[in-house]
Amino acid sequence: MSRELYAGLMSGTSLDGVDAVLLDFAGPRPKPLKHVHRAFAPALRAELLALNSQDGGELERSAVCANELARAYAAAITDLLAGASVDRRTLQAIGCHGQTVRHRPEAGYTLQIGNAALLAELTGLRVIADFRSRDVAAGGQGAPLAPAFHAVMFASTTENRIVLNLGGMANLSWLPADGRVAGFDTGPGNCLMDLWAQKHLGRALDENGAWAAGARADAALLGALLAEPYFSLPPPKSTGRDLFNEGWLDRRLPPAIDPRVVQATLLELTAQSVAQSIRLHFPGAQRLIACGGGVRNGALMARLGELLTPVPVESSAGHGIGPSQVEAAAFAWLARQAVRAKAGNVPAVTGARGPRILGAIYPP
Repeated sequence: MSRELYAGLMSGTSLDGVDAVLLDFAGPRPKPLKHVHRAFAPALRAELLALNSQDGGELERSAVCANELARAYAAAITDLLAGASVDRRTLQAIGCHGQTVRHRPEAGYTLQIGNAALLAELTGLRVIADFRSRDVAAGGQGAPLAPAFHAVMFASTTENRIVLNLGGMANLSWLPADGRVAGFDTGPGNCLMDLWAQKHLGRALDENGAWAAGARADAALLGALLAEPYFSLPPPKSTGRDLFNEGWLDRRLPPAIDPRVVQATLLELTAQSVAQSIRLHFPGAQRLIACGGGVRNGALMARLGELLTPVPVESSAGHGIGPSQVEAAAFAWLARQAVRAKAGNVPAVTGARGPRILGAIYPP
């Protein structure tokens, strides 16, 4: 009789360690074949004990936010299907990226919250989530994951194209005519500009880059920002707010600098770091297709056009999909890949040891 083996893991509230059991499900009832117990190291046990304390801290806040995110995602799905006059029973699955709260692939983890189980309960639909962690487990960065989808949407057999996503972070997908996809995160996209606009304008963003356009970048500050070691790291690489955040910026600001000059310099930082990455790694680019919220920043798009001349800089809207839709569409595609048991990562992009099926599946 052939075996049907599964392993079970448990670490309970006693915090004494991990129990692992191997079972064979081939017979009329599961047959335990082996049990091992591994005690926790004292330092790990102490840390786990501390994390079990309810003090209104980070873990509890994260869990509450995850539930709220799930409810917001469910409401968006309801609106989406109603607006399209689509019966939810015809939807195969929801690909939910979740909200990144930590991205530390160098430490072996990335964390997106959103409570996919609750989302499945609220919608009655299959949900695929947690796309990044398997790639990280395979030695990859877990990001960017969109290049495979970008290749499906935007690749050409007659020219070398780049897709630039201008989200909070900026990332590139290299789509050469020979089909060898590459890509990486270049650094900050909108995150620092948005942070500075919120702090000094009381608004979530600098609309169309108008505030930044009214000043000139400070060369000394720009040089200090571009001296960040991340920019000179070779791909594969990815980053996030763990690095490019308010503290990172504050440590580099000179005293008594005009806030508007800072905004102009932050815009120049995004444009320069993108352009330098393209010149260094993808010098054969013939067309750049931009997506993400940064496409609405006219000053940023104009500056990218200047820095990348003669390469055309275009919105994805001219290629069949609006710039605000591309990343969500990518995770719908990644969900489909998971359902079909096909790889979703590009190892040349993330640095993973090989292709991996990405995402955890939560049945309806």
